[in-house]
Amino acid sequence: MTDNKTFILKGGRVVDPAGKIDAIMDVGVSDGKIVNAQSIRGAEEINVSGKVITPGLIDVHVHLRDPGQTASETMASGTMAAAAGGFTTVVSMPNTKPVADSTGTIDNIRRKISESAVIKVLPSGAMTKGLAGEEMSAIGSLHSAGIVALTDDGKCIQNHSLMRNIVRYAKSFQLPIMDHCEEYSLVNGGVMHEGVWSTLLGMTGIASASEELIVDRNIIIARDEDWKIHCQHISARESVEKLRAAQANGIKISAEATPHHICFTDEEIKHFDSDFKMNPPLRAEDDRLALIEGLKDGTISIIASDHAPHTHTSKLVEFDYAPFGVVGLETSLSVCLTMLYHSGEMSLSSVIEKMTCNPAEFLGIDAGTLREGAAADITVIDLDWEYTVDKSKFKSLSRNTPFHGMKVKGKVAATICDGKFVYIAE
Repeated sequence: MTDNKTFILKGGRVVDPAGKIDAIMDVGVSDGKIVNAQSIRGAEEINVSGKVITPGLIDVHVHLRDPGQTASETMASGTMAAAAGGFTTVVSMPNTKPVADSTGTIDNIRRKISESAVIKVLPSGAMTKGLAGEEMSAIGSLHSAGIVALTDDGKCIQNHSLMRNIVRYAKSFQLPIMDHCEEYSLVNGGVMHEGVWSTLLGMTGIASASEELIVDRNIIIARDEDWKIHCQHISARESVEKLRAAQANGIKISAEATPHHICFTDEEIKHFDSDFKMNPPLRAEDDRLALIEGLKDGTISIIASDHAPHTHTSKLVEFDYAPFGVVGLETSLSVCLTMLYHSGEMSLSSVIEKMTCNPAEFLGIDAGTLREGAAADITVIDLDWEYTVDKSKFKSLSRNTPFHGMKVKGKVAATICDGKFVYIAE
């Protein structure tokens, strides 16, 4: 399209939930910022009529595997995958090697971001040293190093006193908490949802109660400490119900849902395809419907991919032994548009707010908006572009997707970060 520093996106449908805008209008870009299109003269005009213009998408839950696991993903490949998915900002999880629990590792990650990232990457820091759930990380130092949140993602602190102290300390630095909700004593080596299908398949199940108990724990701590705790990749109907009640009482508890949890159920496991193995697991149909209802009424305020790349060989084993996790950056928007917008479940603005201004508000960052003066982070979407997901075309190094072969409607046409085109659909 253009490499110019000044240009106008002409005739698109601007959907900016932060500004309560849904209208046909032009968007001006100059020197990496959003400007009034009528204030610039002689700029290149790019016709995007028939397309939707939104703030750049934000994903609060992404595993980039760099440093330490670069056979699965690198900073370059992961951010190129993000750009292809319409994301201009992602939060990287701390389960790198070494774990992001020290200023040295955070500094290393930030160096990699500077050298290789094509979009904005905001590092999170580990709540506990080594993600072991035993000793608090040096939160003050991590904050000074530039983290935007704390999480032991993939691990759950079982010591409630330690968790409360971490939340209390994080609040003093205004760092939000993101928590993987899992009571280990109810997991018992499970590999899928505990329900009808685990019984039929003779596989060890993970009870919904394992998630529900920690959601309860987090609600209590968020209430007592009056601070933000975010429940990652919620999967169970009971969790949604408890979150809804807590939020009605003004408790600072929030949650995210993933595209795979709103799309699939545990019945998929009958094919023993390890690309459908993730934690929390795919659950029953009533759980899936509860997640959609939670998104519709705002109980679940954020959609996140939980992009978790694994090498082909690591997934090419018996289902029981395969690692948990699926990739999702490149399919997230398309799947959500298909399952939520084109299905008539949600308005376009409601879907977009859960991928732009809501995550920005939770993180406390200046993003997710197209207001004048904001960074020119923009996603251009073709709502009518129908295609079949083909994992061989992914920018990610990994291919462990449950969406391969799925027909979807809605695709990213272009991604602009700080006024620069970082992705253009072919």
